[in-house]
Amino acid sequence: MIQKPPSLRKGDTIAIVCPAGYMSVEKAATCIKVLKEWGYEVQVGKTLGSQFHYFSGTDEERRMDLQLMLDDPSVKAILCGRGGYGMSRIIDALDFSKFRKSPKWIIGYSDITLLHAHLYTQLKMASLHSPMAAAFNDGEYSNEYIQSLKKALKGNKLSYTTQSHPFNRPGKASGELIGGNLSLVSHMIGSKSSYATKGKILFLEDVGEYIYNIDRMMIQLERSGMLSQLAGLIIGGFTDMKDTVIPFGATVTELIHERVSKYKYPVCFDFPVSHSRENYPLKVGVKHELIVGKTSVKLREQ
Repeated sequence: MIQKPPSLRKGDTIAIVCPAGYMSVEKAATCIKVLKEWGYEVQVGKTLGSQFHYFSGTDEERRMDLQLMLDDPSVKAILCGRGGYGMSRIIDALDFSKFRKSPKWIIGYSDITLLHAHLYTQLKMASLHSPMAAAFNDGEYSNEYIQSLKKALKGNKLSYTTQSHPFNRPGKASGELIGGNLSLVSHMIGSKSSYATKGKILFLEDVGEYIYNIDRMMIQLERSGMLSQLAGLIIGGFTDMKDTVIPFGATVTELIHERVSKYKYPVCFDFPVSHSRENYPLKVGVKHELIVGKTSVKLREQ
C-alpha cells in the first residue's frame, strides 16, 4: 500500500535544498517569493547558493542538508532547487527512519527521479515529480504547470487532458504511476531503487541526449523486462536531442514507437512532462487512470 504524505496547509514550511547540481540563490528568489505568497513559510538549506565544482556542495554537505530537512518534523515538503547530477552519490547514505514517522512531499524531477524511485521502492511513499525552483522565473509562476503544483500541494487530485498523437495506441489503463527521466530510470537498473514495472503506468522524458543513446536506453529497459508487462506507457518531451555526424536515421518518437510496437498496452506520446516549460506535476506511486483516445489523452489521479 502506497502512503501519501499529508497535504499542506497555510503556514506550513517548505524547505528548498539542492541535493545535486549547483544553483545560485538569485535563480530561486522568485520561487521563494511566490511560495510565501501562496501562504507557506520557506526554509532555505545551506546547499542553495553553495558550490563545489559542478555540485551544490561536497557529497557529505549535500547529504547532510537533505538529511536535516528529512528529519525536521516542522518541514512539510522539500522542494529540490534543481536536478543535474549527484543524487546517486548520496542516496545510500540517507537515513529515512525519521521521515517514515513524519512523511512529507519530496518535489523535483530530472536527477531527482532517483529519489522518487527510492521512496517508492524502499518506503512505499508517494512523491511529486514536478517543476523546480527555476521554473517560477520570468513570470512563469502563473502558468498552468506551476499552478498545478500549487493544487497538488493543497491535496487536490490532479487530472490532465492533452492532445492526441499519430503514434498513440488507444486504450485504457489503471495502475500506480511511476517513472521520470529515462537516463535515471536506466541508470537505476540492477539497484535496489529500480522500479518494478509490472501493472504500472510508466512515464519517461529526457533532455540533451544523442538519439542513439535514447535507443540504447530503451533497449536496456526492454532487455531488463521493464517494458513487457506495463499497464500503460506515457512518453513525455525529449528535448534538445542531438544526432551524430552520420545520422541515426529515426527520431526519438519513431524509435520508441518501434520499440514498443509489439506490446498491447495503451501508449501516448508528447505528454506535457519534460525539461521544458510543459511539465505537469505527477504524483509518483499514486494510482492513476490513463485513457488514450482517438482525439485526446486523459490522465487522472484516482
